[in-house]
Parts: sequence; C-alpha cells; structure tokens
Amino acid sequence: MLENRSFDHILGSITQSKAIDGVQTNSPNANNYLGTSYAQTANAPRISTRDPEHDLTDVLTQINIDSSGMPQMDGFVKNYAQAYPQISPPQFGEVMNYFPQNSLPILHQLATNFTVCDRWFSSLPGPTWPNRLFAMTGTSLGKVTMPSGIMDLNLHWYDQPTVFDRLNEKSIDWKVYFGDIAVSMILVHQWDPVNAVRHRPMIEFYSDLRDSSEFPPFVWIEPSYLPPGANDYHPPHDVFDGEDLVANIYNALRANPDIWNSSLLIVLFDEHGGYYDHVPPPTTVPPDHHQDQWTFDRLGVRVPAILVSPWVGNGVLSDTFDHTSILRYAIDKWGLGPLGQRTSQARSFASSILSSMRTTTPGPLVVPPTGTAQGEVVESLTEHEQAMIALSHALESMGGEDANIIAARSRQVLSGPASQIDAAMDRVDGFLRQQASRISDL
Repeated sequence: MLENRSFDHILGSITQSKAIDGVQTNSPNANNYLGTSYAQTANAPRISTRDPEHDLTDVLTQINIDSSGMPQMDGFVKNYAQAYPQISPPQFGEVMNYFPQNSLPILHQLATNFTVCDRWFSSLPGPTWPNRLFAMTGTSLGKVTMPSGIMDLNLHWYDQPTVFDRLNEKSIDWKVYFGDIAVSMILVHQWDPVNAVRHRPMIEFYSDLRDSSEFPPFVWIEPSYLPPGANDYHPPHDVFDGEDLVANIYNALRANPDIWNSSLLIVLFDEHGGYYDHVPPPTTVPPDHHQDQWTFDRLGVRVPAILVSPWVGNGVLSDTFDHTSILRYAIDKWGLGPLGQRTSQARSFASSILSSMRTTTPGPLVVPPTGTAQGEVVESLTEHEQAMIALSHALESMGGEDANIIAARSRQVLSGPASQIDAAMDRVDGFLRQQASRISDL
C-alpha cells in the first residue's frame, strides 16, 4: 500500500492501452476558480514541491457534495489555492496534473499487463492513517485525524480486531515487511510481542523469498515513508523511487517460481493525497457505531489499484471496491472471522482469478535511467512524516529501554527534522528489539 495519489493522476492516462475510466481532458467537472477553468493536464512532475491537503474537511471541499447529495468533484483547485496562498494562479491547477502514458514505467507496465480496478475508492474522504486502518481492520473506530506533531501526538487507542488477529486465530502465518516505520504499529494488538516480532525490515522480504519455506501466506508491505530513502510516492518524494520499490517487489516474486505461481500481489494507494479524480465517490455503509468524528457513509476519492498475478488477466475490473475488499477476499479465502459491517458488505475481487494460470507475464522490470531528480533537503516534515515520528515516540514509551538512551534521543531531536527522523527509526528498532527479547524470555 503506497501513498497519496489519485487514480486519474497515476493511471488515468493508460486509456490507449485498455478501456479504463481515465482522464477527461474536456471533463464536465472541470475545476473553475476565480473565473479560470483548470482542465486535466499531462504534466505531473517526478517531484511535487507541495503536498496537497487531504484531511476530511479538505476532501469534502474537493468533492463538493451538492444539496442533492451528489459530489460535484469541482473543489480541488479551490482547496489547493487556499492551502497555498503564496502561489500564483497558473500554479493552482497543479492538482489537476496527471502522468502521461508510459511516464511511470513500472506502474504503467503492470497496469497494461495485469488487471486494473478502475473503481477502487479509498475507504473514507480523509488522510492516510484512518484509510490504512480500514485496510487492516475494517474500521478506524470513528477517527479521521492524524497526529499533528511531536507536541500533539493525538494518538488514539485502536484496539479493534485486525486481519492479523483473524489470521492468528486460524494459525495462518503472516508478516509485515516495512521500510522504516510500520503504520500497522498504531494497532494496539500489534504491540503484543508475538505480533511485534512479525514486523520485519524490508530487506528480509527479499531474503525470505529466496526460501519458499520462510515466506508466509499473507504479507503486508509498507514502503519507506521518511527521507532520505522514502519510496512511498508521497509528495514531495520522487515517484521514481517508488517505481524502484514496486519493480524490486515484482522482480523478487517472479524470480521464485514456486511463490510467483501461487501469488497475488495487490499494488494499491491508501488515499488520493488531494489530487484530482473525476469519478464521484459513492455512498456506503458505516463500519460500526463509532462515528464521533464523521458518519463514514461515503467512500473517499478513487485510487490506483492493480492486481498482479499469473492468475489474473490484463483487463479491467469495474466493480466498486474499497480497502475493506482486501479483508473480504482474505475472509472468504481462509474462512476468517468477521471484521465489521463495511467489510461484510464489501465486494471481493475473487472474480478476477482465472481458471488456469497464464504462462506469459512480463519479465524483470527495470526503471530506465532518466537522470537524477533534484534531491530532497529535509527542511520540514509533512503531516504524515510528523505522524510517523509521533508513533515512534509512543512506541519508545512502551519499549522499556534504558532511560539514558531515551534522554539522549530527546536531546537529539532538538537539532532539526533530519535528527528527528534518525531518532524515530532508532526508537522503532529499540521497541522491536525489546519485544523480541520478551519472546526469548518466555
């Protein structure tokens, strides 16, 4: 699960390759702001210098639900311009930009050769964490907010049942492979030592794949969120670093025939990140009675979703999905226990599975050399980067590390964002080491 890009923005241009519901260059939903009309334009950059807003209030402005209850999808430019008042009118349309066909060599090749889901919506019109919570548990327990900084952790007690718990109940092995900090660690049940030790650095994904006996039936992959080395597609990170990650995952899977010939890789984004998409998100059912911050009766903006496997074709699946469709598929496949009302009524993508395996699929994928984009200088942190640092702080408080080590880290973070990132990764490493030691002591 990658970060913060809409379907039109990432995959909307591949209409030349397959019949998807893609970009509308003359869209009736063209965004008008201060008397200027902004159309979808094929000039999205590798590095976006600004991060469009995507909290609940921002997304509701962007989709602009009218009095009849229909999203007009015409508030994206308005919201972006108001969030960045220092930019000029020609820049207001940056959120309408999309990547032209083949400009994303990995995602566009996978989308062309495998199954695209062109009606996969985020689970709610809001930011990263609640959408990821829906993907792992079927609910965000009524929350739509994220931490806003080290001094305002704004962390909630997410103790709901998870897909990982349901797999444990059936004795089905699983691992979370992560780049720097795993968002799944916001879930209370993941703090249990027997669950915490299943969180492994991404390098072990590749080593486990070389030995089929070490590779679990269910894998959740989290990219690196923090610079330098971020590869999650989240602005302002270089999208080609994300392309490298996806290519490496695909190539590693395909290099082990035993695993590849029995696997399904879902390449997905958590939410749209404020970028324009023309398809109005439909209404849906709330997951449970938790509605203290919102009603959860409408899906979020459409996001890129690709099913990659020798057991799927190269067509388009246009059923309506959201992130709980992953849970529904897993529940049906393994007979898992329930994960809320949203999941119980979600569509599964099982209909995309072929009756016989394909014998020809693309060979190793390579991101072509295109020169080096301007490197990112860590002068400030995005909302999500601040949230990850806040999570590391909470994990540190439960890890049981030596007080002197904790005090030294507290002094370290005062020197700036880069030091905050270093300290955050040290905190997570320390927490996982402590949990592993508790397992060995049992």
